[in-house]
Amino acid sequence: MTDRNDLCSWSAQELAAGIRGKLISSREATEAALARIEQLNPGINAVVTVTAELAREQAKAADEAVARGDDLRPLHGVPYTLKDLTATAGIRTSMGSKVFDGVPTRDDIVAERLRERGGGVLIGKTNTPDNGCKGVTDNMIFGATGNPWDTGRTPGGSSGGAAAAVATGMGAFAEGSDFAGSIRIPAAFCGLVGLKPSVGRIAAEDPMLWHPIRNCHGPIARTVADAALALQLMAGPDPRDPVSLADGPHDFLAAATGDLSIRGLRVGYSPNLNVVPVEAAVRTLCLEALTAFESLGAEISEIDVDFRDSIGPYGLINAYLRAALIDDVYPERKDEIDPLMGLRADLAAKATATQVGLAEKAQSAIYHRVRRLFEQYDVIVTPTTPVPAFPLGINYPAIIDGVAINSPFEQLGLTSVFNLTGHPAISVPAGWTDAGLPVGLQIVGPWRDDERVLKVAAAYEQARPWRHRWPAMVEALA
Repeated sequence: MTDRNDLCSWSAQELAAGIRGKLISSREATEAALARIEQLNPGINAVVTVTAELAREQAKAADEAVARGDDLRPLHGVPYTLKDLTATAGIRTSMGSKVFDGVPTRDDIVAERLRERGGGVLIGKTNTPDNGCKGVTDNMIFGATGNPWDTGRTPGGSSGGAAAAVATGMGAFAEGSDFAGSIRIPAAFCGLVGLKPSVGRIAAEDPMLWHPIRNCHGPIARTVADAALALQLMAGPDPRDPVSLADGPHDFLAAATGDLSIRGLRVGYSPNLNVVPVEAAVRTLCLEALTAFESLGAEISEIDVDFRDSIGPYGLINAYLRAALIDDVYPERKDEIDPLMGLRADLAAKATATQVGLAEKAQSAIYHRVRRLFEQYDVIVTPTTPVPAFPLGINYPAIIDGVAINSPFEQLGLTSVFNLTGHPAISVPAGWTDAGLPVGLQIVGPWRDDERVLKVAAAYEQARPWRHRWPAMVEALA
């Protein structure tokens, strides 16, 4: 166990075991998380709706269940957060949008599952950009979220509030969602684990039910095992989601905690997928991280791939899906909508049906190209992002490694290609730059093989642990 006096540093599973064994109470864990929010949230703006009253009620009920000897759920009494895109009955869900801000009457499937299957304590909703539309976290209601490692920089997006909360101990894990890298990018920028499961792995009530590119819900956590357990609780089909996967049962936690031998694993490494330049510091740290795989007996090969042709199709598909979300209110309420959402609506309005069809045809071709890679390799590894966290106030860097970047879709290219194809992918810490900024390593698995992604990530974590690393703002509380 970690420090008894700092419950915010315990993993989700440590907290659950401590509560189950009566070493600690859920109320203690919950009050510690709420105190951490009070201490640090004003400086980073990660949690935008604090559900303190509800959390205390849930913690009290959790402790009473322990006292009665009830059967306890896997994350019984453990504090966590939900992203402010995820509908929560009776709790404000702003969507990061002046247009869609409101109080839902029912939970999204993932919120329902974490409550009913997990038994955790919801302590708040985390900040997100307008409808999760970009790779940074700011909006017209709550403003920007800062990165705990450097508050003048972004934590990434769109699950930036979720990552910033976990990186500072405001809850043991967080739910996020990923449309182009929105879980993996914040995890990389904040020194955490971020898992985008296979498309359809977690059922969701999405307005675009039938489209294969959707916001994939998933966990952000401090350990791979915590992410695996959260996935175990979130995953599974539901009739409200007609394309959710019904290929179970799965034991994701066992994949991350069982036999972690990866000797003979064939790792295909690409430093940039030829989609975007990558800064030297990121390249160096990711190459150093690969030595962990070699030490475990994996076989590393650098692969020559070129996915530049994924940027245009992904951009157009993203644009028309975003445009459909705001069609009833755009352009009449343009001043209340993030300009990037507006730009995508404008792009979609100019596209022909044939162009949309050609983008989806290209998507199929790109999927098959990735599928064939997995005939040669067991996992594909890349940097998660081309840069470490960049300053607040911009949506993406104008120049990366001396090369001009012309659109946000270029900067997202290392992650968005696997949203295009639906493959499972996880970001784990590759290391920290000389300036103290985290860098992420992305591990991508074969079609629907979430277990492999978790196993490989857990083996890497065992070789290069990162749990001891905390931002200075957290260490200053000790």
